[in-house]
Amino acid sequence: MSWEDNLIRDDEILREIRIKSKDFVYESVKKALTREYLDNGWELDRKFKTVDKLKKKKTISVKFEDEVWVLLASLGFNIMNKDNRLIIPYSENNSSLGKQIDILAADEETLLFVECKTAESIKSSNFKKELESIHGYRKGLIKEAKKVLGNNNHRKIKFVFATKNYDISEKDVERMKEFNIFHLEDNSIQYYTSLVKHLGTAARYQFLGRMFKGQTIKEMKYRIPSIKGKMGGLTYYSFVIDPENLLKISYILHQVDVHDDSLPSYQRIIKKNRLSGIRKFINDGGFFPNSIIVSFEAEGRSPRFDQAPSYFKGDYEDTQIGILHLPRYYRSAYIIDGQHRLYGYSDSKYANNNQIPVVAFVNLDKTKQIELFMQINENQKAVPKNLRNTLNADLLWEDKDKNNQREALRLRIAMKLGQDPKSPLFNKVHIGENEKKSKNTVTLENIEDGLKASKFFNTYSKNVLSKNGFFDKENNEKTFSVIYKYINSCFSYLKENLTEAWEADPPVLTSNNSINALFRILGDIVESLIDKGELSNPIESLDQVTKKSLFYIDALVNFFKEITPDQQEEIRTAYGAGGKLVAWRIYQREINKSRTSFNPDGLSKWLEDNSRQYIVHSFEMINAIENLLKKDFKAQLSKTYGEKWFTLGLPEGVFKSAISLASAKDYEALVKEGTTDPWDCLTLVNYRDIAIYRQQWEELFETRYTKPGEENLPGGKKAKTRWMYELNKIRNKSHHNNPVSKSEYDYLTDVYDWLIEKRT
Repeated sequence: MSWEDNLIRDDEILREIRIKSKDFVYESVKKALTREYLDNGWELDRKFKTVDKLKKKKTISVKFEDEVWVLLASLGFNIMNKDNRLIIPYSENNSSLGKQIDILAADEETLLFVECKTAESIKSSNFKKELESIHGYRKGLIKEAKKVLGNNNHRKIKFVFATKNYDISEKDVERMKEFNIFHLEDNSIQYYTSLVKHLGTAARYQFLGRMFKGQTIKEMKYRIPSIKGKMGGLTYYSFVIDPENLLKISYILHQVDVHDDSLPSYQRIIKKNRLSGIRKFINDGGFFPNSIIVSFEAEGRSPRFDQAPSYFKGDYEDTQIGILHLPRYYRSAYIIDGQHRLYGYSDSKYANNNQIPVVAFVNLDKTKQIELFMQINENQKAVPKNLRNTLNADLLWEDKDKNNQREALRLRIAMKLGQDPKSPLFNKVHIGENEKKSKNTVTLENIEDGLKASKFFNTYSKNVLSKNGFFDKENNEKTFSVIYKYINSCFSYLKENLTEAWEADPPVLTSNNSINALFRILGDIVESLIDKGELSNPIESLDQVTKKSLFYIDALVNFFKEITPDQQEEIRTAYGAGGKLVAWRIYQREINKSRTSFNPDGLSKWLEDNSRQYIVHSFEMINAIENLLKKDFKAQLSKTYGEKWFTLGLPEGVFKSAISLASAKDYEALVKEGTTDPWDCLTLVNYRDIAIYRQQWEELFETRYTKPGEENLPGGKKAKTRWMYELNKIRNKSHHNNPVSKSEYDYLTDVYDWLIEKRT
């Protein structure tokens, strides 16, 4: 049997996609054999009259091979291997020599040979043997493949090494470069799989653009009439082109595609619904008169432009008409604006016979590309905050303002922590417009805020150094190198010793509150060590600061090993800016318990304020005040309005709310209508609303409920009744068993003495 018999095409590929997309392999067996299969790890799926349909969960290696196979098939390759039993001979001298191919994917333009490698968990790679063997048999495989698939000289051929859970060593990276092998790693597969969901087969342009970057597209039409001009001091070319031609050389720098740190990844991910709408609009005869904006990558050179005779200039001396020679290689036109419009033409009937307007700049540096993207989009759809933070990591890196440079540095650290497979926060940080999942909810803003509070970086006033940062080397690149290693070491230590807590879902240790607090804690630890003279400022020895820090981090490890559900809830459910501070103070407290010399500023006061010694008495005092107001307000209103006191004395909103709450309580308790008195459903804020309703403050309550010393307080009745509002905040704490601070307790005691003690 020829190896060609293992190849499938078109409809067969569509059927195989459905099979390989499942997590199980299926097999129908005669009922007499079912028990044997079940004993070997198979499960019963369905029973039929003469056979049983069985299933078995795919191994991680089989599942990964199928994942890559489905991706390539979904990208539009129309010749694929059916399974991994494909063996292709590669030696003319010995026909028995053949290479097993995990995946073969081909079409008229491309041929890929893919080898897949999988590990159960993250491990370092050593693929010397495998990569050198690819180099050894590649010529033979290519020659044999051409015999079967046709000797198409335009077809691009690439050997692909796909890996899952491997931290690729520098030596293996160099070997792949030397042998011209394309590495397809976990992140890339996730990105392209996501892109296929949005773009369909059009995602192949992104895939091919990365794989064949810089390679010539020989069959492409490239000579095009154009106008050359100046805009904003920059040279640009204006022309029209068929979408299919532009798509071949285009590349979109999405902020979820994280293969090259040097590139200015700024575009939003393309939205499937928007793309479908645009494609339908185009197919119905619609068009877009506004230009696609691109930047040609011409390796520092200007593209060839053959100017037409001078009499074509007209009255515009700086404008030229001529023939532009487009760059004829993959990934040579970065799309700055118009990605949806351009990709809307993919798979449309007008991809080859419509023309779209383009404005092309040349060799724009990454900062200029981002600035242009921001300027265009600020006046259209607002750039989301998380994407803006991602952009600022590039945009502010070399900013004139040194504080802005530090912001870019902190954001770059946050991004690297989420993108680096060696980082304990790998895939836990939400970057750009990447799909947000339960395990990547940590925001760039949250990490940047924690780093900013850590005192690791210099601070400047009017660009003059005002305070030295512990790790700052006065250069972003040098500072990044040092501080990233320190953070990675400390967080890795936590992950290694608290694996279950680190991977918990929903997270506590790796929640936004906790991660922010951990950065602050690292800053506290380093500051404490410097204050005690154990470290220099700035830090000189990375090994020394890491070793000394782990002594304090051990206290947090012990805390999380014994953490109670209530403590977890306290960290997880504290919201807003206050939530970060709660987690931070809790971690300070736990370190202080066993490392008593660790006593950061503000911890002692926080411990006093957050002890629960004031809760019970606060609860009792507030109940007494509420009972007084309930009784006295009713008496004053009754005296004024008689039997209609409840209707006439309450603002409409308070009246309706009280009635509604009373009804809800009756319904919940399954009692007769009217059992709950609506007057019992008021809050302290409601009493305030009643007091200032119409003329009731001046006529009924001002002399009774103005605090001593506030008789001449500016702001009128709202200012004089603010104590009720403040009291309500304390009431909510005490009645929900949350700590009441000493200052709040003192305030409450003062009000209690005035209202209760001095009236009895």
